[in-house]
Amino acid sequence: MPDYSAPDDTRLTYHVYGEGPPLVCLPGGPMQSAAYLGELGGLSAHRRLIMLDPRGTGGSAVPRDPASYRCDRLVADVEALRVRLGLDRMDLLGHSSGVNLAARYVERHPERVGGLALITPSVWAVGIPIPGEVRRETVGPRRDEPWFPAAYAALEAITEGRATADAWAAITPFSYGRWDEEARAFESAGEAQRNDEAAGVFAGEGAFDPAATRTALGRFEGPVLLLAGEVDPGAPPVIVREFAGLFPNAEVVVQPRAGHFPWRDDADRFVAATAAFRSPPSASPPPPWAAP
Repeated sequence: MPDYSAPDDTRLTYHVYGEGPPLVCLPGGPMQSAAYLGELGGLSAHRRLIMLDPRGTGGSAVPRDPASYRCDRLVADVEALRVRLGLDRMDLLGHSSGVNLAARYVERHPERVGGLALITPSVWAVGIPIPGEVRRETVGPRRDEPWFPAAYAALEAITEGRATADAWAAITPFSYGRWDEEARAFESAGEAQRNDEAAGVFAGEGAFDPAATRTALGRFEGPVLLLAGEVDPGAPPVIVREFAGLFPNAEVVVQPRAGHFPWRDDADRFVAATAAFRSPPSASPPPPWAAP
């Protein structure tokens, strides 16, 4: 497993799958290792996927300073990875809360980003509110599923400010286009891959500056793909379309019947959408990027 040193000397690991133009992937969680991304439903047949284990997750070391888990401070880890790979510019894929990190990276290093693929994006970094009614309308098409009544009641409680640990657990099926044994196993594995201490710091005070980030994204001229799951209350399509409006050159794809992990719900459809995404080549070829 290749690794590199962050600016504070924390050793960070990444994983490489496939061949083709490199695509640097930032996992969500927040603060979950890249293991749950797998090979993104087979996207590795089209792109060389470079998947970062955020500090304190997977093979990456726990930092000396826990405050370094904050999203804005993680930007330095992504920039150090670019340098390690020898890339002049890189395409970035962010999933869920990893989109916040991608957005803050673009804010700080716009000249280093070719294009962005933002998958079921979290919108903390850009300050877009998600009304409870939007979340409830998004899951409406699933009302005939056997687990729906309990999950919907929990969703109502959360959106009305009556969240409990049990309520958060009860809405888990909404994250999956199919809530079956495979999804349950995937969810259980994901819980073990997250660093809960780090997740508690990720969005802490000072992590985000929505006004500055929105301004920076409005100046970013590279191609941007935003992909939403049709029934995902975590990133409802109407909110993803609003997010897309912050960019001058963005395309929105809504994957039918998909939840928060669309490559698991319909890998072929997901890969068809994301494989077509690619930024134009640099005017001059980047130097050879580091091999594992």
